[in-house]
Amino acid sequence: MRLFVHGFIHGRLPSLSVRAGIIFIGGKIMYITCLDLEGVLVPEIWIAFAEASGIPELKKTTRDEPDYDKLMNWRLGILKEHGLGLKEIQDTIAKIDPIPGAKEFLDELRSICQVIIISDTFSQFATPLMKKLGWPTIFCNSLEVAESGEITGFKMRCEQSKLTTVKALQSIGYETIASGDSYNDLGMIKASKAGFLFKSTDQIKADNPQLPAFETYDELLNAIKAEISK
Repeated sequence: MRLFVHGFIHGRLPSLSVRAGIIFIGGKIMYITCLDLEGVLVPEIWIAFAEASGIPELKKTTRDEPDYDKLMNWRLGILKEHGLGLKEIQDTIAKIDPIPGAKEFLDELRSICQVIIISDTFSQFATPLMKKLGWPTIFCNSLEVAESGEITGFKMRCEQSKLTTVKALQSIGYETIASGDSYNDLGMIKASKAGFLFKSTDQIKADNPQLPAFETYDELLNAIKAEISK
């Protein structure tokens, strides 16, 4: 992740101040934009693997099941039933490319503010995708894998990891902007100074009419820029 302070000009840092617990640089609020990964920047990994493996049940995602622990334990049961492990999933991930326009969107966004991808995916899945996206910062989880390659469990960073992360960023003086597509993104979206649904389902949009919803990267980028420029 590139660390920089916006407003750095001619070798001098602008003034830094903290008011009401919020960091200001050169009189402007410091923002961090928090993005979901799957469905926002890259296709859904489990849907791609369901298609590659011929197991349609694995197409269920956090767009369908809001309880992530329940969803993952169900997935692991299906993998065990079919004798599939980490290698088979990684073989599928190697063939996944970012959604068209995602890297360009991310590159421009990173030029105007700090960006963290906050995902419920796992480090064993995310690494090749981060390479294709230009190595942005990602906060995610980890899988427990046996020597045989069987995925035996998973370890979450913390409870409600997306919401917990944005609250932690806010507690050290940053304002957050958040965007995602699924049920597990709603906490961080609603807790942020500005939050947007992106490429979400009709049901989630209908259940949350107060949240602006966008379908293109240009729309989302413009909304983020508008918030930062206030």
